[in-house]
Amino acid sequence: VQLQASGGGLVQAGGSLRLSCAASGRTFNTVGWFRQAPGKEREFVAAHRRSGMGGMTTYADSVKGRFTISRDNAKNTVYLQMNSLKAEDTAVYYCAAPSTTNLPISSSLPRLATYDYWGQGTLVTVSS
Repeated sequence: VQLQASGGGLVQAGGSLRLSCAASGRTFNTVGWFRQAPGKEREFVAAHRRSGMGGMTTYADSVKGRFTISRDNAKNTVYLQMNSLKAEDTAVYYCAAPSTTNLPISSSLPRLATYDYWGQGTLVTVSS
């Protein structure tokens, strides 16, 4: 089982990037994105959880209205579209997924402990 994050790079403030998280070995009902800036703790960014025929999404306040998480089930891939990027968005971005097939409650989605599998991270650098 593997999560492969990609799509990071260098972008000017106000620009956009799309990150991808490709899962192999199994499908996941829930995938989250986290980020870690130099000298700071890893923090929650966004999560997508299956809900009926669609999905439920949740975002950190700092990215609401700028970032969008989505899923392509056919490709077993989750995306993070990041618009209006700011210098403070600079970080290594990680995707993660729980090992359980149960759907976690929404309040647990921002918690690091909810997730068992982690991708290797992709660096996003926003120049001001």
